[in-house]
Amino acid sequence: MLQQNYIQPNWPAPNNVKAFTSCRGKGFSLPPYDSFNLAQHVGDEPSLVNKNRQLLPNYQNFVWLNQIHSNTCIDFDINENIADTVFQADACFSSKKNQVCAVMTADCLPILLCDKQGSCVAAVHAGWRGLADGILENTVSKMPVDTKSLMAWMGPAISQKHFEVGKEIKKVFFDYPEAFIKNLDSSDDKYFANLFQIAKQKMFALGITQVFGGDYCTYQQNELFFSHRRATYQNLSESYFAPKTGRMVSAIYFD
Repeated sequence: MLQQNYIQPNWPAPNNVKAFTSCRGKGFSLPPYDSFNLAQHVGDEPSLVNKNRQLLPNYQNFVWLNQIHSNTCIDFDINENIADTVFQADACFSSKKNQVCAVMTADCLPILLCDKQGSCVAAVHAGWRGLADGILENTVSKMPVDTKSLMAWMGPAISQKHFEVGKEIKKVFFDYPEAFIKNLDSSDDKYFANLFQIAKQKMFALGITQVFGGDYCTYQQNELFFSHRRATYQNLSESYFAPKTGRMVSAIYFD
């Protein structure tokens, strides 16, 4: 059965704002990247990835970040020739029409932002490291709009039920104890972490009161999404430390 290619945010964004997250179906990549893989860094055939990318809406205006689990956010508006630049970053924003802001994920949390006027958009790659280091705070502080005018959509990410972490990560987020549930079935000091809840509380603290999404799980919904952790646990690769799986993209722009 062919899967859908995209899901769209259920949020009250202005009509000129276009946003989506890709799903894993209806592409050209072969197993284990089947089939709509959009990442060139995971071992997939480059020509097939390029064919997949050309299926994306407004694909000519994508700029692909080299994501490094940092708190670096790029302002696309002050960078010339951005299509020819490799940005080491995990977030981006723009106030230019049709300029796509996008991040790739396969368990980490993608967050899309726009203002109520539809004049500025941003995309954030919010894994636990980025959330801990302030990727959200850094992005919002740089956007040239009133924070109170922003709304956010949290795209597909690994849900709490499937995101087991150690006590060291729980300590990093000591301000968010309610986002952790102890794994009573583990003899080790393990917890289940809720990325959605941490991100939501951070955005509330920044003054963003309209936060939507958080209802898709990359790990559980295999027919729709790639999942790095699921690929690891299912031993789909020769190396435990380099599971072979694709990436989705979460993208936003305005026209």
